[in-house]
Amino acid sequence: MSDATTTTTRLRDELRRRGQRVTPQRLAINAVVESLGRRHVTVDEVFALASDRVPGISLPTVYATLDLLEDVGLLRRVATEGGAAVFDTRTDAHHHVACRRCGAIVDIDATVDSAELLRAAESMGFIPDDTQVVVRGVCAVCAATPRAA
Repeated sequence: MSDATTTTTRLRDELRRRGQRVTPQRLAINAVVESLGRRHVTVDEVFALASDRVPGISLPTVYATLDLLEDVGLLRRVATEGGAAVFDTRTDAHHHVACRRCGAIVDIDATVDSAELLRAAESMGFIPDDTQVVVRGVCAVCAATPRAA
């Protein structure tokens, strides 16, 4: 069974378990996300690709479905400073570096004491469900490129 078939099956099963409808729009958006492989995507990118598959699909439907895919565990939202929601198709625990100039977001595999972060959050009365570290700065390409005056 391919990964795409597996995620489609997971999505169908989870929607049915929740009593929600398995719609062509949700399946198309899931298929778009699957077709992108392991990368970071914006809602606008997914919307453009989904529009090719399902003419007339709305931006609110894409937002809602990406939120649903995150809730089901098929996507992770990446914490960004900008206004654009960014989703990661890689769902295992990992962290990111984000360039404040060009907006690039790249996976970084490093050991972080997530347990300590969770304990600190809990000591403040917060009920955490995930940890994610985003290292912000300037990527190597931007650092090597002089800024315009």
